[in-house]
Amino acid sequence: MSGNDTYQTPLASRYASSEMKTLFSARTRSSTWRQLWVWLAEAERELGLPISEEAITQMKANLKFTNEDFVVAAEEEKKRRHDVMAHVHAFGLVAPAAAGIIHWGATSCYVTDNADLIFLRNGLDIILPKLAVVVNRLAKFAVEWKDEATLGYTHGQPAQLITVGRRACQWIQDLLMDLEDIERVRKDLRFRGAQGTTGTQASFMEIFHGDGAKIDKLNEILCEKAGFPNCYAISTQTYSRKVDLRVINALSALGATAIRITTDIRHLAAEKTLEEPFEKDQIGSSAMAYKRNPMRSERIASLGRYLSHVNSPVSDTYSSQWYERSLDDSAIRRITLPEAFLAADAVLMTLDNVANGLVVYPAVIRSRVMAELPFMATENIIMKLVSKGGNRQEAHEEIRVLSHQASAVVKIEGKPNDLIERIKANPFFDSIKDEIDEMLDPRNFIGRSAEQCVRYCQDANGEVQTALKPYASYIGTSKAAELSV
Repeated sequence: MSGNDTYQTPLASRYASSEMKTLFSARTRSSTWRQLWVWLAEAERELGLPISEEAITQMKANLKFTNEDFVVAAEEEKKRRHDVMAHVHAFGLVAPAAAGIIHWGATSCYVTDNADLIFLRNGLDIILPKLAVVVNRLAKFAVEWKDEATLGYTHGQPAQLITVGRRACQWIQDLLMDLEDIERVRKDLRFRGAQGTTGTQASFMEIFHGDGAKIDKLNEILCEKAGFPNCYAISTQTYSRKVDLRVINALSALGATAIRITTDIRHLAAEKTLEEPFEKDQIGSSAMAYKRNPMRSERIASLGRYLSHVNSPVSDTYSSQWYERSLDDSAIRRITLPEAFLAADAVLMTLDNVANGLVVYPAVIRSRVMAELPFMATENIIMKLVSKGGNRQEAHEEIRVLSHQASAVVKIEGKPNDLIERIKANPFFDSIKDEIDEMLDPRNFIGRSAEQCVRYCQDANGEVQTALKPYASYIGTSKAAELSV
């Protein structure tokens, strides 16, 4: 049967990277279990348990789970209804000298949970540099367009001007929060180690004849081999599912940020001031040939919607655990943990592609700015008139009346905003009439936007550059993400 005849998650078949799909593949999982058994046997032998060098040699020679191993394990699991014991059996067949000592003292969660912690760690190590690259691309964009005045919006209505680059800084700041949160959960990850069936290490007390120091040394060795600083001080049969929730919460927050950013981009595309990349042969619509739909941003928003909510079942799984463990965590974790990482990976790949090719249309931006700027300039006009000895309240009333007249021209007659012409024609404003045009320079209305862009994104000791320093090597060699669809 072809793979096209059975369902495949689009996260794998369409969106996520090969490295992330490989990390959460069945072969990686099964091979990691074998590696964990090798580490356990090596550590137990080092601490005096009777395990032969031949047993370890055979195990190490068969670390990679083969296609034949999958067949054997599947048949055994069908009989035993226990995945870990099926894998113990399959490993014993190819490493017969070790068949009697594989999994010695361990519970199933020695391999399942420790492997998951490895996958969480390695998955975060894939996510973090990709997120840093997106931040870096947007930071460059922000600095490039730091001076380009554009309409700010509050309540969906035109407000005081900002710049194109300054708006990008808003996106960057949210992404930096995600970077910080993901770094924090990555730093806080620990190993489960060898803890026994309920976390009391009773089985290891038995095989080490009550020598707790040897058990501590066992876990120290296992942590060193697996690359973790230490074990969680308290485990049950599993590591606490609160760990999963902390990690997935951080990824879910990234999903929300992605929606937030691409919602802005989609609105800006609708007003034709900014667009995502659009390829020469790309088709925007099957019916409307002229369309330039922001499909990448729409995809990010769609994937982000899934990602931003995937923490909900993870939270339910954590809160629904009974005492020292119940197996209702198993099936759902096989779905939620990999898919959260694949979704985050896909979001970042697509966001990287968009950030690398954003297109700005200054002429359209200026046209939209100048349509609204007369209204925004009225406060400056009033202040200038008062400085020349005019009455502030009288000026305010004159502007109010003229503004409503101009607004009616725009909204009812569909004509350009003529407020400035009305002000110049009004004798009340004769004392400043010759100065009005220079007051309409958009640069007068952007505040410290350009300075904020440089300080935040470009300064060597600024927040962005400081946050990106650990990823400098990756950023320096990264290329824009290429999308397969």
